[in-house]
Amino acid sequence: MPLSEHEQRLFEQIERSLAEDPKFASAVRASDPRLHSRRRLLVAAVVIIAGLALVVYGTVSKVPLLGVAGFVVMLGGAAYAIHSRRRAQSPDLHVVGGTTSRRTRARRSSFIDRLEERWRQRPEGDR
Repeated sequence: MPLSEHEQRLFEQIERSLAEDPKFASAVRASDPRLHSRRRLLVAAVVIIAGLALVVYGTVSKVPLLGVAGFVVMLGGAAYAIHSRRRAQSPDLHVVGGTTSRRTRARRSSFIDRLEERWRQRPEGDR
C-alpha cells in the first residue's frame, strides 16, 4: 500500500531530522553488528598469532610447557573466532522477557521432530 503525500512528507521530515542528529548517527554506527563481528575476528586473529609465537618461542627455548600453553592459546583463539563467526551469521533477535535457552530447546525439538519424521518415512521392507 503506497503512502499518501502527507505521509511521504512526514517520513522525509523524520529522515532529515534523524540525519542531522549527531547523537543518533553515532549510536547507529556504534551498534552496527558488522563492526562488532570484524572486531571480534580481529581479536581472535591476534590471539592466534600470539599463541603461535608462544609455540615457536617454547620450541626454540626448549620449554615444552610454554609451547603447550601457546597451543592452548591458539586453540582458544580459534574457538573464539568460530564462535564469533557463528554469532555474526545468526540473526540477533531477542524476545522481550525471553531467554536463549528457549531458542535452543526449540531448535533441539525441531531436530528431534525431523528425526522422528525420517523414522516414520523409512522404507517398510526392512522389518
